[in-house]
Amino acid sequence: MTKTAGPSASAFGNIYAEKKILVTGHTGFKGAWLCEWLLALGADVTGYSIDVEEPSLFRQLKLESRLTDRRGDVRDLPLVSKVVGELAPDFIFHLAAQPLVRLSYTDPVGTFTTNVTGSINVMEAVRVKPPPHRCAVVMVTTDKVYENREIEYSYRETDPLGGHDPYSASKAATEITIQSYRKSFFSNRDGQVALASARAGNVIGGGDWALDRLLPDCVRALQRGAKIAVRNRNATRPWQHVLDPLSGYLTLGAALWKSFHDKVGADQIRSTFNFGPNPESNRTVGNVADEVVKNWPGTWFDQSESEAPHEAGLLNLNIEKAAQILAWRPVWEFAEAVKRTISWYRDAGNKADPAQLTRKQIADYQADAAKSALNWAKP
Repeated sequence: MTKTAGPSASAFGNIYAEKKILVTGHTGFKGAWLCEWLLALGADVTGYSIDVEEPSLFRQLKLESRLTDRRGDVRDLPLVSKVVGELAPDFIFHLAAQPLVRLSYTDPVGTFTTNVTGSINVMEAVRVKPPPHRCAVVMVTTDKVYENREIEYSYRETDPLGGHDPYSASKAATEITIQSYRKSFFSNRDGQVALASARAGNVIGGGDWALDRLLPDCVRALQRGAKIAVRNRNATRPWQHVLDPLSGYLTLGAALWKSFHDKVGADQIRSTFNFGPNPESNRTVGNVADEVVKNWPGTWFDQSESEAPHEAGLLNLNIEKAAQILAWRPVWEFAEAVKRTISWYRDAGNKADPAQLTRKQIADYQADAAKSALNWAKP
């Protein structure tokens, strides 16, 4: 049997090798993929999160035995400060959040405190007791932070913030606090901390088991031979495979690290970046369902609810800033992203090892990025 090639450890200029990295929200879908990739890059990874919700990709990847697994609520400032102080990380990727729009209507207080106060606590831990060496901090928010007018327009990083639902509003408020901390406490180019925020959303990929997300809902229906119930079939989103924004976060983290040595352009890097798909990957929910059943035969039906909580009908991102300043761009287009996602679930359902599936997709993604001549993927 031919051994599956693993991800290249030399990606991102080998910056992450042997670095101490704290990932908050490491038990979540995106956090688990990020930890798997960081381990492949040779990083020393510590995760901080509340308990795992089952089923979970975190368990499927057996990450609890492969990294330092710390449990705690991101709203607990003394504990967050203790973890940051003991680890003295080189990098922090802050992903911990309440990430669901519909849940934010039933738990607005938990949504605001987790997303806003939790983010403040991470920055406060670094502010009060900076690591004894340099630390690059990537604060992850969402594409839903913008004052969405639901028109044919791609939002830029300088556009006004807003938020109709509690989730979107909490993330917009988080962005304001990030900007405040950056300007008030981390603006010194010669300081120990370089901080930036990253906006992305509507990610798909294997191992997402959350409720009220389109792809997991599709997979659960297909697994039991049922029709897929689709809400908001005409809503348009910037769909992207999870590895696309993660490559953006890692590219941004590497650029922040380099900004300690190269002061030219440091202010541009220590700012805010959108990480989204190319415009042609902005598709409707119905388009996604159609693409899913191309890869896993089945049917879907419209289950739009007239009395359902408000969710945006149209949202697009402009990614020119990331392309110009970070030389980043997405790798897998819409059809490939859905194909890779569905193949992961089908293979895992057929008893394939989820860890091997995940590592293989990371390796394939890096190889495709190298073919596209992206700087971060070059040996």
